Amino acid sequence: MFLDTLLTRNPGLVDAAAALHRDGEIPPDTYVMDLDAVEANAALLAAEAERLGIGLWFVVKQLGRNPELIRAVARHIPRSAAIDAAEARLLHAAGALPGNVGHLVQVPRRALPEVLAWRPEAVTVFDLANARAVSDTARELGFVQDVLIRVEGAGGTVYPGQEGGVPLDRLDGFAAAAEALDGIRIAGLTGFPCVLCDPATGVPAATATFDQVLKARDLLASRGHRSLKISAPSATSMASLPLLARLGATHGEPGHALTGTTPLHALDPAQPEKPAYVYVTEVAHTLADGRPAVYGGGFYARSHIRGAHLPRTGTRLGVQGAPAENIDYYRLLDAPADGADVRVGDTALLAFRTQIFVTRSTVAVVSGLSSGTPRLNGLYDAQGRAL
Repeated sequence: MFLDTLLTRNPGLVDAAAALHRDGEIPPDTYVMDLDAVEANAALLAAEAERLGIGLWFVVKQLGRNPELIRAVARHIPRSAAIDAAEARLLHAAGALPGNVGHLVQVPRRALPEVLAWRPEAVTVFDLANARAVSDTARELGFVQDVLIRVEGAGGTVYPGQEGGVPLDRLDGFAAAAEALDGIRIAGLTGFPCVLCDPATGVPAATATFDQVLKARDLLASRGHRSLKISAPSATSMASLPLLARLGATHGEPGHALTGTTPLHALDPAQPEKPAYVYVTEVAHTLADGRPAVYGGGFYARSHIRGAHLPRTGTRLGVQGAPAENIDYYRLLDAPADGADVRVGDTALLAFRTQIFVTRSTVAVVSGLSSGTPRLNGLYDAQGRAL
């Protein structure tokens, strides 16, 4: 999906990743992350958000929740959006300030005392039971916690496994009950996804869920709530920040923009954010019909993989589809042309949309690429633990 953009915009990363694998410093099934590019992308996003008056909470699930990358991003975007309690702990340990917690996964009530003690800027709640749990915990800790109400997504926009939120037609009753809780304050609203990239053009556009969130804002305003935060996550990037500002969002939650891997980046290599990772694997064996099999472990069902680059010979091979329900022990490439030199052990480089935290991959962090002096900082697992 991103291979052409990567080869065009960040050939130094391609060369460094190939050399690390060739020299045995990284195993197959490794994402090589360009620390310099991630930090530069964060700086771009922070400057544009400041210009537009938008707040940012950064997301790191797709980066493997990596402490080095968290610290690099936090130098420019101090506050994070934690997808779940486990991620909140890793972000806190790495020094990022808590912005929005409960963003996609509600904070388990037994984890609330720990998480709320870090004083997050906002906690997203999906229903009244979770609002009461946050209120009770905050009251016990001696403060009032700001909450964002998650508005139920519009029909056809909600991903399976991400259902939840307050239906718009029940928001008035929910707000009345939440206003009576003395441990929380309704501070704003959110939904997911509020922005998506058009599959054909890659251009970001607001979803029907964003419209639901804006209607919810008006309803809360009629109840006397002022200065409401409106967080509009998904596809937050240099291209979408002006859209968020124009439609009235107060916050974005950049994730893939930090690595230059939104769908728009696959179609437009000239986007400001630089591609910042490459997936490294190797040829494991060749089938009788000539198709090479590469080691898996890091493939993702929604990755839209197109091709693999074999740097030893410069060969480019297509990547064959694989059912999402199968374990990715291997991934098959198209059979090369007759006489092509593809060997067991050859490095294969791929660039596609990923969510590293759901893989079993290794993450290699490389610094110094921006100055032409690449250095392997360290190896981590997909949850950010040093190896």
